[in-house]
Amino acid sequence: MIIKKTDIATIFESDENTLELFFEDFSKKYTTFKHENIIIDFSETKGVKKESILLFLQHSKKHVKNGMSFVIVVNDINIDELPEELNTAPTVQEALDIIEMENIERDLGI
Repeated sequence: MIIKKTDIATIFESDENTLELFFEDFSKKYTTFKHENIIIDFSETKGVKKESILLFLQHSKKHVKNGMSFVIVVNDINIDELPEELNTAPTVQEALDIIEMENIERDLGI
């Protein structure tokens, strides 16, 4: 797992052999980052399946409930096939833009 920090988010990239292994590793470390905005970056990962993305749904729901942003960067999947509760973006920059907008909404109480 590769972890990068920006001013507004922590970005996770997979270097594991499968997305399931990445999910297991991420789940073990999740509590360390539960008070930070999170981006899961699959933009460079080939063969991402809808089922693999859905593994992160529970973490996403929990994270949003705690008042933080959780965005998955994926460009190999039709986002219309994913639940609305999962924030997705085609690039890391767009994921950062989503987080900035959500931070503004939280500051305004929206």
